[in-house]
Amino acid sequence: MQYSGGAASHYGGPAAFAELMSALHGIVFQEAVSKSTPWHELYHVVNDAGHCENGLYALKANYGYAGLTLNSLKGFRSIESNLTGHGESHLFPQGVYLSNGPLGSAFPQSQGLAMANALSGQNRVTVTAISDGASMEGEAREAYAAIPGLARTGKLAPFVVVISDNNTKLTGRIDQESFSMEPTFAALPALGWKVIPLADGHDLQKCYDSIAQAISEARANPKVPVAVHARTIKGIGTKKTAESSSGGHGFPLKSPTELKAFISEIYSGEKYPEAFDQWIEELIVWETQIKAKAAQTPKVADEKIQAGVSAALIKARKEGLPIISVTSDLPGSTGVAGFRKEFPADSFDMGVAESNMVSTAAGFSRLGYIPVVDTFAQFGVTKGALPLLMANLSDAPVICVFSHTGFQDAADGASHQALSYLAMTSSLPNCDVYCLTCSEEADSLVTQAVRKFADDRKAGRTPRTTIFFLGRENFLKTYQSGAHYDLHKAQIVHDSSVNHTKSVCLVASGSLLPQALGASRDLEAKGIGSIVVNPGPHNRPDVETLSAVLAKTSGRMVVVEDHQKIGGLFHLLASELYLREGKTRALGVAGGFGQSAYNAIDLYEKHHMDAKSIVRSALEILG
Repeated sequence: MQYSGGAASHYGGPAAFAELMSALHGIVFQEAVSKSTPWHELYHVVNDAGHCENGLYALKANYGYAGLTLNSLKGFRSIESNLTGHGESHLFPQGVYLSNGPLGSAFPQSQGLAMANALSGQNRVTVTAISDGASMEGEAREAYAAIPGLARTGKLAPFVVVISDNNTKLTGRIDQESFSMEPTFAALPALGWKVIPLADGHDLQKCYDSIAQAISEARANPKVPVAVHARTIKGIGTKKTAESSSGGHGFPLKSPTELKAFISEIYSGEKYPEAFDQWIEELIVWETQIKAKAAQTPKVADEKIQAGVSAALIKARKEGLPIISVTSDLPGSTGVAGFRKEFPADSFDMGVAESNMVSTAAGFSRLGYIPVVDTFAQFGVTKGALPLLMANLSDAPVICVFSHTGFQDAADGASHQALSYLAMTSSLPNCDVYCLTCSEEADSLVTQAVRKFADDRKAGRTPRTTIFFLGRENFLKTYQSGAHYDLHKAQIVHDSSVNHTKSVCLVASGSLLPQALGASRDLEAKGIGSIVVNPGPHNRPDVETLSAVLAKTSGRMVVVEDHQKIGGLFHLLASELYLREGKTRALGVAGGFGQSAYNAIDLYEKHHMDAKSIVRSALEILG
């Protein structure tokens, strides 16, 4: 959204880091000037707290660094701007050295920077900023342990980490929603860190002194990395955001008309720069235009797909099925918040730790529960990938609700946009993958999956892991009157092929179904028929339904998906359809796991990939 950065422009995190980052940049640039040396030859400055990147954009604009000005900030998170929701080096290399979207990812990468500096004989100081929430991630904890260990053996150049600790994550206070991080930070000295406690992370002078001391000590003894443990307040600056359980995560105001009072409170009633008033007026005009456009747009009954997920889980739990929710800080975004509110005793928050979430759910599964895990698709298929594999290898299936697929997470940028989610999950053994299109379908399919999970258990069978992918925005509640949804079948949503000499099959994955229906209307206006198909199971395609449709469209088909072309729905459908022609054989692992063997040839023979199997398949094709 141009000029405001969208609904999730995130005031709280940057406010918590404001004095720390101001002090750090002052130190870095001051030293660069005094030594007549480019600052980046003296320092690597890395931000792991992605939601705080907009604060750094503002800081750079104040310095006139990387070509940024106040006007540059107005395009934040818009498609015209390189100032993305989280720092992305591929779009803004002048200002972002390491991309920082998924929490806890840039910190271990900065460890690599310091190791490379040591290997090349450079004494450059690496300074990384991280939040307490990001410190819950497994990869961050690995770095906390590895950095002092590597430094002790001389493998690291000077390293400083600045921790913003405010006991706050998206869903609320960390110690209340999941577990306290105090023991983790208390253990830093035992791991080998020199810790400089900073009781007030909003005292600019103390921030300056603490960070300057940390840099000095790290330079004097690179074998001991230094951590500045700063107590901060997420959302500080206004009473409303500071007292909010989420610390003002997202956009703290309902309207730009509230901005003057908001900024005035931040400035303690003193006069603030006039440029802000001009910007506010621009925002008010923009808001007026949006409201006018909305008033002229016909209203339709729509809602988030997540509503159907919540309804299904609550219904199944009330039926007595042993559903539990194991989340990692995003239930309000994924659709399980309603279930958690109704059944708090059956809900567990593992903190900002997607891998730990999935692994914990596997343990619950082994003891007879039906665990539901949830997060953004990007984090579920990356950080949760190995735990999902191990869960299935342990006969401990789970149900996954992974939201914000593909470009549905538009404003957060590339780091949050899962574009390989099908490729990453479709080949997992004992796993079924779906992309939901509407809340009605979500209610039906999630209900079916949970009941099938319970029925399989009762019959002594190992249930299959089910992964539901879904979008972020509002969609129609349904796309077809009296629609029927089946876990195993594709759904023909619209058919205008009758009485048309030419027709085409339009297969749309998840959030792209409305686009396919719009295309169908446009094609019909051009005298061309179409059959719109919601493919249902993505990694085990309903080839029978699709083949029947393709017979009516003379094999013409368009597949649309918010996914990379490689490894996506098109490849899954095309391979299955091609195999049905009988002129091709695909030899590989057919959805199972391997086992130990003295040599690979034993496994090749068992799974029919050896030379004899290849010959047999070739002869079958040749008749």
